Amino acid sequence: MEFRGRAADLELLRGQLRQVTEGGGGTRGRAVIMTGRRRVGKSRLVQEFCDRTRLPYVVFQATRGRNPVAERADFIGMLGESALPGAELVAGVQPGDWNQALRTLALAVPDDAPSIAVIDEVPWLVEQDREFEGALQTVWDRHLSAKPVLLILVGSDLSVMEALQSYGRPFFGRAAKMTVRPLHPADVAVMTGLDAADAIDAFLITGGFPEVVKAWQPGMDRVGYLRASLADPLSALLMAGELSLLGEFPETSHSRAILSAVGSGERTFTAIATEAGGATPLASGTLSPLLSTLVDKRVVAIESPLSTKPDTKNKRYRITDPYLRFWLAFLDRGIPLVERGRGELVLASIERSWTSWRGRAVEPVIREALLRLLPDDRWPETGAIGGWWNRQNNPEIDLVGADRDPVARYVHFLGSIKWLENAPFGRHEYESLVRDMLAVPGTDPKTPLVAVSRCGVTDGLPLAACWGPADLLGAWQS
Repeated sequence: MEFRGRAADLELLRGQLRQVTEGGGGTRGRAVIMTGRRRVGKSRLVQEFCDRTRLPYVVFQATRGRNPVAERADFIGMLGESALPGAELVAGVQPGDWNQALRTLALAVPDDAPSIAVIDEVPWLVEQDREFEGALQTVWDRHLSAKPVLLILVGSDLSVMEALQSYGRPFFGRAAKMTVRPLHPADVAVMTGLDAADAIDAFLITGGFPEVVKAWQPGMDRVGYLRASLADPLSALLMAGELSLLGEFPETSHSRAILSAVGSGERTFTAIATEAGGATPLASGTLSPLLSTLVDKRVVAIESPLSTKPDTKNKRYRITDPYLRFWLAFLDRGIPLVERGRGELVLASIERSWTSWRGRAVEPVIREALLRLLPDDRWPETGAIGGWWNRQNNPEIDLVGADRDPVARYVHFLGSIKWLENAPFGRHEYESLVRDMLAVPGTDPKTPLVAVSRCGVTDGLPLAACWGPADLLGAWQS
């Protein structure tokens, strides 16, 4: 299948390889820790990169829960079958630990020509054998770093991968960090052939996950894509979410219940505890550490009101990536219907809730786009984009531009989002914003007001700025 997108990611890897081939770093070898959500395309990316370089390489992928002895044997077997110049020298070696196994890798890579070594699913190796980290550091320092090799360590568990390079851990300071994110909305627009507004809708459904986006035939509208996907129980739209979650959170775990609660729209700690607990709300002592873990893994995000006044007790929780948010809201409970051939019922449920769900789901995407567009000449010091709400959620302000977060020194503007196909941002929305603006700490009657609208803005409104779908898409195109 043709590899599309990821130009920036490929260039980052090429830049690391150039340092290996040109000898520009402090060591001949370079190490990269590559992280990213499960199924975001990390393994496909590194394989494509290796193939394009035409250099000798080896790619080893760990297996979760496997016996370390068998894992090391597979590692040596993969080395022996690779195109590395020293592959024949190490075939049949039986290492007693990871120190010996990784030293075997050092023997296989050449001394006088660049090569690439990829170890995929590193968190599973750390989980299997506590000595892996120390062995990696020792062999890197003594052997691999002295050779012109690019070592790429790949893993989906973000908390484990970040811990690998944290202070006090064996591999600290030895690797560059690279985060592989889903395809951005501009990539989705290119792959689907949709205009800006519809491409953003497609991004909210697919989350930019490559395997899900690839199933969207160019020019297909949203309903057509959903109808085709919901007619097939094995479609990427249905399966990617389940496979992603099963890789980290068993169905019976409290974490899955918490994710379902957040995905269904619960945003506060109390509401999540009630929804996830079923008959009895989850105790704070149970929910708090589980939510912290989900935040550490970048599956759940925490939001606080952005203003000049701290408000740490008024947090909201949301699913981080749009695809998983869509999957949890509509598809998780709909899969049994699809398996019985009743996908049209799931589609009808999506259509009934689409406008209201989309209105909330698009907010973080818009905030990220504005953060990419700003600062600019009008707001040269804007470094944070958020929202504001009080305990009663009345009022709620969709957009707050400020100099910093979580507590701003200055609020630069307030704004409102209207994301409807056939209704522009008009006088009513503007007057509501004027009425509510002074509730936000740090504002005054002269604070500029802005709007984001899917369908334009009524003429004559005294707005400081307004953005539409094409403007938002341009944040990634540039």
